[in-house]
Amino acid sequence: MAEGNKTVTAYEEALDALSSLITKRSRADKSNNGDRFELLSDYLKILDLDVAISQLKVIHVAGTKGKGSTCTFTESILRNCGFRTGLFTSPHLIDVRERFRLDGDDISEDKFLAYFWWCYDRLKEKATEDIPMPSYFRFLALLAFKIFTAEQIDVAILEVGLGGRFDATNVVQKPVVCGISSLGYDHMEILGNTLGEIAGEKAGIFKYGVPAFTVPQPDEAMRVLEENASKLDVPLQVVPPLDASLLNGLKLGLEGEHQYMNAGLAVALSSTWLQRTSQLGINYLDTTSPLPEQFIKGLTMANLQGRAQIVPDRYTNSETSGDLVFYLDGAHSPESMEICARWFSLAIKEENQQETFDFQPPNSSGSSNGLPQRQHDGKIRKNSAQILLFNCMSVRDPQLLLPSLMKTCARHGVYFKKALFVPNASVYNKVGSHALPPTETQIDLSWQFALQRVWENLMLGDKAVEAKNTDNASEDVKDYTELSARSCENSAVFSSLPLAIKWLRDSVQQNQSLRFQVLVTGSLHLIGDVLKIVKK
Repeated sequence: MAEGNKTVTAYEEALDALSSLITKRSRADKSNNGDRFELLSDYLKILDLDVAISQLKVIHVAGTKGKGSTCTFTESILRNCGFRTGLFTSPHLIDVRERFRLDGDDISEDKFLAYFWWCYDRLKEKATEDIPMPSYFRFLALLAFKIFTAEQIDVAILEVGLGGRFDATNVVQKPVVCGISSLGYDHMEILGNTLGEIAGEKAGIFKYGVPAFTVPQPDEAMRVLEENASKLDVPLQVVPPLDASLLNGLKLGLEGEHQYMNAGLAVALSSTWLQRTSQLGINYLDTTSPLPEQFIKGLTMANLQGRAQIVPDRYTNSETSGDLVFYLDGAHSPESMEICARWFSLAIKEENQQETFDFQPPNSSGSSNGLPQRQHDGKIRKNSAQILLFNCMSVRDPQLLLPSLMKTCARHGVYFKKALFVPNASVYNKVGSHALPPTETQIDLSWQFALQRVWENLMLGDKAVEAKNTDNASEDVKDYTELSARSCENSAVFSSLPLAIKWLRDSVQQNQSLRFQVLVTGSLHLIGDVLKIVKK
């Protein structure tokens, strides 16, 4: 099939059909709440999944922060225990197939296409005014149910997309066990303005008599979880963070101190699933006992893109130029922003200390004359400059996100040389890499300018402190005003992500003594867009 002069592949054709299910309505539209949840049972009947779904042995996880990591740890543990696993998560970063993992791998393109058209064609054929085609996320959840039942997996790990009570994954009537990860303020335009209201939506996944686990929560949230659990006779347990000493000297597969909380929850979910499905021989519920070997392997081998991920840019030639390293974390709430800032600060400190350790100056004065200095092996010792690359959805409050990020970094002695604000390259009404963003003349940058104003105001208040704690970058980052839509002293707005990446790469080429450490955060969509460019 051709589109202009370009041939559209079978996979891109499926992505076009999937894109047609994306509603133009904003997620902040209050009428989204519930949105005829009962339609899901109609869709299951049309797809002959109503009986099959009841036979899936499901682990269901909701939460504000850490639910994706918890699901990833849980899947890895049970796979290493020898079970066939299915993992459904969201959002995807580069390819929609990332949402459907079979035995730890993204579903193959051939399998995806076969299951996609099987579901899409049946739903299209039966669609009426009363039972219209399902919306984008609902279709993806239904597709996951089809894939997991057809592939005859042993365990399905389902991450809630949004909230819990009205989420498409909540059509599962009898999961084996449920989990609620850390709760905080997010998606308040839909889930409510208090922690109690948000907790109530998340607790919507509780089912009568089905055991549930959570992590330590703020009092207001915990009260609501306990009330909801009590009404449904749900045995609810609070699990502590995993004790690092149980890993036999190894590290978790996912970076960051907060991951021990998610790992603890994953261990409880995995153990309970094993126990309740009569998988005797492997059991771990006593936190004082050593972890089974399969659990340790699962926890240390787990991997998840876009969470505390470090990716050096392959494009730049570090022999003749500086280095460009991207630190990617999809934080988008004030709490996760603080965790992200702490991770970034410690990660660059570790890298920079290693650089200093590797470099032994000929004299002990340690003075820097601002010139590139050569190590004993002839390579240039690089100073570092920290850059922020940021975007967030307009339903989020940058007055909460950006100060949390800046202050946490400052507490660790990290100050950004420049903040770059960009629109996401992803087009929200289109799925797939062949879906190009609108031409630059059509892009509305008013939101990016608003983010820039917040940042500049924060920097004005921080200038006195920063003067005492300037980083050791000996050369200024060159400002490419012709590329940026608007450049200020501490920040720049670019009309597209590729232009911002070009600015970074050009700056690196011209500053051979600098290592550019770029923190990319605020939006998982932005993380995915950067990965698409950097990993090409």
